Amino acid sequence: MHRPALPSPATSLAGRRCAPALLVVAHGSRDPRHAAAVHALTRRVRSLRPGLRVETGFLDFNAPSVPRVLERLASEGVREVVALPLLLTRAFHAKADIPAVLHEASARLPQLRIRQAEVLGPSPLLLTALQQRLYESGVAPGDKRSTGLVLASAGSTDPEAIAVIAEIARELRHTGWCAVRPAFASAALPRTDDAVRALRAEGVRRVAVAPYVIAPGFLPDRIARGAREAGADVLADVLGPAPELARLLVERYEQARVPARAVRVLAG
Repeated sequence: MHRPALPSPATSLAGRRCAPALLVVAHGSRDPRHAAAVHALTRRVRSLRPGLRVETGFLDFNAPSVPRVLERLASEGVREVVALPLLLTRAFHAKADIPAVLHEASARLPQLRIRQAEVLGPSPLLLTALQQRLYESGVAPGDKRSTGLVLASAGSTDPEAIAVIAEIARELRHTGWCAVRPAFASAALPRTDDAVRALRAEGVRRVAVAPYVIAPGFLPDRIARGAREAGADVLADVLGPAPELARLLVERYEQARVPARAVRVLAG
């Protein structure tokens, strides 16, 4: 029986070298746990895609900065980069901050073609990761029908981002939780503690809080503090380097690297 010829090692290596580099763009934080979680996530991405060049750059607080990473890539002969915002919603950073940084870098580095990928959310993979964190914190699948859930995000002034969180809360309600309420650590209401108390007022006896954030830091700590102050029964961990999150980064990278499907081309 005829079997199709497999690519030679040399051909496979050449294909990997021609693939755009992946630059994961994180916000950054003064909290060292933030960068540690981001680097753990990018290590998991590298393990999923051996041979793909994966770099991390930060918008603020941490090094290396996004411009410095792009300069280094250009100096080393890289000609194409997919810049992937490590964000769960399309809010200010995805719409303004990151495009501005990438446009400025493109002007200084005309030899480098930069594509901005879409943000991570919404995605079924994020919901899977979120529920896995809840299971790890002590919620059994059979507990969901008697447990109210607070979906606690960082918060935003962007109506689109707020609407996405509300829609995710509605989707989670259909997965078996007796009630689901969105909450926000900043910029929007309700806060986590108010959402927990609202569920109690509705007669929900057991309440779990799920931080819909990627890495530890100031706002996730505010979510945790609100959960504790309001007497939540369960507090899940942040998403962190969840395997589902790593798979999602690869998925967004693959969507953006194909020119016909790329979201934004920032250098021609």
